[in-house]
Amino acid sequence: MNMETETLEIKSERHYLPEQINLADWKELLPILTELKQRNIDSVAQLEQWLLDRSELDAALEENLAWKYIKMNIDTRDAALAEAFNQFINDISPKVDVYSNDLNQKLLSSPYFDKLNTEKYFVFLRSLKKEAQMFREVNVAIKAKLATESQKYGTIQAALEIEHKGKKMTMQKASMLLKDSDRNERKVVFDKIIAKRMEVATQQDELLNELIAMRHQMAINAGYSNYRDFCFDELGRFDYTIADCEAFHKSVNEFVVPVVVEINNAKKAKLGLDNIKPYDNEAEPIGQKALSPFTSGAEMLDKSITCLNRTDPYFGHCIATMQEMGHLSLDSQPGKAPGGFNYPLYETGVPFIYTNNVGSQRDLVTFVHEAGHAVHSFLTHKLELTNFKSTPSEVAELASMSMELITMENWDVFYENPTDLNRAKIEQLEKIVTGLVWIAVIDKFQHWLYLNPSHTVAERNTYWLEINQITKDIVDWSDYPEYNATRWQNQLHIYEVPFYYIEYGFAQLGALAVWQNSRTNSVKAIESYKKALTLGYTKTIPQIYEAAGVKFDFSGENIQKLMKVVKEELSFLRGKQ
Repeated sequence: MNMETETLEIKSERHYLPEQINLADWKELLPILTELKQRNIDSVAQLEQWLLDRSELDAALEENLAWKYIKMNIDTRDAALAEAFNQFINDISPKVDVYSNDLNQKLLSSPYFDKLNTEKYFVFLRSLKKEAQMFREVNVAIKAKLATESQKYGTIQAALEIEHKGKKMTMQKASMLLKDSDRNERKVVFDKIIAKRMEVATQQDELLNELIAMRHQMAINAGYSNYRDFCFDELGRFDYTIADCEAFHKSVNEFVVPVVVEINNAKKAKLGLDNIKPYDNEAEPIGQKALSPFTSGAEMLDKSITCLNRTDPYFGHCIATMQEMGHLSLDSQPGKAPGGFNYPLYETGVPFIYTNNVGSQRDLVTFVHEAGHAVHSFLTHKLELTNFKSTPSEVAELASMSMELITMENWDVFYENPTDLNRAKIEQLEKIVTGLVWIAVIDKFQHWLYLNPSHTVAERNTYWLEINQITKDIVDWSDYPEYNATRWQNQLHIYEVPFYYIEYGFAQLGALAVWQNSRTNSVKAIESYKKALTLGYTKTIPQIYEAAGVKFDFSGENIQKLMKVVKEELSFLRGKQ
């Protein structure tokens, strides 16, 4: 697949929608939806054209909402931006959802439905059938309210700041100070961060209570006994089961936690400590400075493009295109919501990357992670239907997590000092391993939340502490019992995108396998990776992983095998220190 010299397509030409339509105005949107609903379809060819026209509308609507979401997150203090987002979510989206169900029913009842190319449309149609089956008009208003209420979490978090040595700083910038080699200094900063987070703990508890109640009601309305099962189907998890998730929790406990304990023991030895307190997690030994891959956002971007170019020229070309179009918001700043994301823009074809850089190694990893999502967006842009481009998270995260690992050999762009380069690689692999444990715990926690929707805040925190007993030998939280019981509040996904987290675990296993392949034959591994991404969601998840040269396998046996590879590489890298 030779893409190095290919011109990246910018903005799909509209064939159905007027160029000047205001999609936030229902009076302008209604005639389009009405025409789609009432159009006579007298052949398979006409049905396929109808699908293309509907897809064009879907892409435009998705992109219109995307820009509202992006702008609102960049500046949560601008009430007008939040108002524009909420207007679309509360006024336009619910009405579109009702028509969308009507259009689904029109497709399913068409006499030409069964004559559609089975292989081409199989994955799309199985999702559409499930969506139509689950639709309840009573849930439309609840869904709209959830979309606006869940965004309150980002607003709460964006407002958090601490003052240290006469300077105000965001939580992201404050966390950089936790790398200081002075343990007393780390504790002072950590205590300030915790105090600030605890100020909003009750507010965030009340918010989650509201969200859980609404989600549970949606499930009941759709004929489910709980939101966990409802969400599993809503997310289109056709290729694995709830039992598979539970087996993953168990396998991580059995095969990953012991590796984390080993990592923790190495950290204790490096720092000369008897135990690891929460403010020691990111610490550097005395005399060793924290890794600093760049000193400014501009430097980070230039070096990242160079790194991606060296990994594969197409990757660098994608990010350079985004830079030219202004589709990047990278630095942390007051009022900016926390987190990072790549938002696909289905009509334009050039996505948007949003991060909160403060100059850390983690920022480097976050950017190449989001670059993986961005490359995925570019590679799927020419697929016919918007639904073909909208990949499940198990595939989307394979793209991003693999990019983290396959770029590692080119991180010397950021670190001229071989020792620092080694440290960066070690940190990356260690965080992958510890991340798998966090993923399993968060997912297990969410299963309990929605299987027990009437639980109290105290019961919720007690269960959190119970399932975190598997990590009791890793970090000593005894000085912070109250905060330890609420650490789950730091996970944005619990509020904004429930159950979207186990995918990171499954994809991480796939990414480790892609990385393993790249160490044997880099060119072949990257070509297979790109081939898989071009499929979008036109194949099943196992078929897409197979195209990437790996298996969609989260068995205990596979986890054990991958942990062995990681341990061997960590041993090799530490030996070079």
